[in-house]
Amino acid sequence: MNTRTLSIHEEASATARVDHLYLALTAGKPLGGARWALDGIDHIEIGRGAIRTATRDGRTLRVDVPDAWMSSAHLRFERERAHWVAVDAGSRNGILVNGARHERTVVMEHDVVEAGRSFFLLRARELAREPALDLSPRPGSLATLDPELAHHFDELLRIAPSGIPVLVGGPTGSGKERVARTLHEASRRGGAFVPVNCGALPAGLVESELFGHKRGAFSGAIADQPGLVMASSGGTLFLDEIGDLPAPAQAALLRVLEEHEVRAVGASGAVAVELRIVAASHRDLDALVDDGAFREDLAGFEIAMPPLADRKVDLGLMLAELCPATTQLAGVTARAMFAYAWPRNARELVRTLERAVALAGASELTLAHLPEEIATARFSAPVAPIADARRDELIALLEKHQGNVSKVAVDMGRVRQQIQRWLKRYGLDPERYRT
Repeated sequence: MNTRTLSIHEEASATARVDHLYLALTAGKPLGGARWALDGIDHIEIGRGAIRTATRDGRTLRVDVPDAWMSSAHLRFERERAHWVAVDAGSRNGILVNGARHERTVVMEHDVVEAGRSFFLLRARELAREPALDLSPRPGSLATLDPELAHHFDELLRIAPSGIPVLVGGPTGSGKERVARTLHEASRRGGAFVPVNCGALPAGLVESELFGHKRGAFSGAIADQPGLVMASSGGTLFLDEIGDLPAPAQAALLRVLEEHEVRAVGASGAVAVELRIVAASHRDLDALVDDGAFREDLAGFEIAMPPLADRKVDLGLMLAELCPATTQLAGVTARAMFAYAWPRNARELVRTLERAVALAGASELTLAHLPEEIATARFSAPVAPIADARRDELIALLEKHQGNVSKVAVDMGRVRQQIQRWLKRYGLDPERYRT
C-alpha cells in the first residue's frame, strides 16, 4: 500500500473551512460537475444510480452517479484521523488512483480517483459555501466548482455595475480576457469592449494610440484620430499585459479615470469620457508594483486566475461548455486529460478540443484524437515544496501572530492585500495558525 498522506485540520469550522468531495467529470458525457461539503461526514459511498443524487444519513454521504461502467457499490472514501482513504467497495471494474489500480489507499490533495468513467477529487479545508453544488455550464458565465474562486467571481460580478478599475492576474492562457469580457457584459454598459495588447503598442506612439491625436500634432498625423480611450467611452478598455505600458501612460490613464476627460495629443481642450479600465498581466503583481511597472491605484479590485493544472475540479464544466452536447469521451481519454499538466492552460484546452471534435466527428473522443503529448501523459508524483525565504518568513510570522494577517502585513511592511496574495501562492492558510 502507498504511504501518501493528505493532511486535514480536524477542528475546521463549518463556517470557515471544510473538506470537499468533487465529481469532476463523468466521461460518457461531459455534463458538468458537482461538489459536496464533508463537514461532519466520515464515510462516503459511491455507486451507479439512475440520476445524479446525494443523500446524507448521519455521518455517511451516499452519491449515485449515472455511469454505466460503475457498480452499484463501487467506491468508498473513509476518514481515518488525518487522512481520507479510497477503498474498492467490491466493484466489477475496480478503482484507479492516478491511473493505477488500488484496493485501498490514502489519497492526497491532487489525486484523481477513478470509478467506472467517473473522476473524483478530495480537497481539504476549503472555503465553506453551499453544502452541495451541482453545476452545468452556462455560455458566457464564470462557472467554477472551486469555492475560493467562486467567491472571487461573486465579488467581481457584484462590483460589475460600478466603475471600479479591475486588475486580473494569472498565467498566460488562463482566461484573463474572458473574465474582462464577462465583467463588461455584467456591467450592462452600452459602450464597446476594447481590448488592447499593451506590448504591441508602437513605442513612440503609446499616448497617441491611447488618447488620440489631432491632425498635424506630429509627423505622420495626417488626420484626427480619437484614440482607444475615446473608443471605449461608455464601455470597457481592456489593457492586456499592463506591465508593458510605460509609467507616464499609466499616470495619464489614472488622470482620465479621476477627471472623466481625455485630451488628445495636440488638442487645445479635453473631451468628457466615462469608461472602466480592466488591466491584466501574467507577471507577479507585487513585483510589477515594486519595479514601478504598474500603478497600484489603477486596480480597485484584484482577481487572480489559477493555472488549469490547479483547476482540474472544473475540467468537466469546461468540457461540457466547449464540446457539442452529444460529445462522449472514452475513459482513457478523460484520464489522459486529468494526467496532463496543461502548460498553456485553458487556451490549450480550447485548441485541443477543437481539434479532437473535428477529427472525431460524431464518434467518441479517443486518444487517437488528442495531440501525442496529451495522449501519452502520465500522472506525476507530487513535488516537494521548494525552499523559499519569503515562504519561511510568512510561516514564522503567522506562528508569531497566530494567523493574524494584518499583523503579518505590518511586520513585513506590506499592505494586507499583498500578504493575502502571497499566502494563496504558497498555499498557506492563516486558520491553521490560530489558537
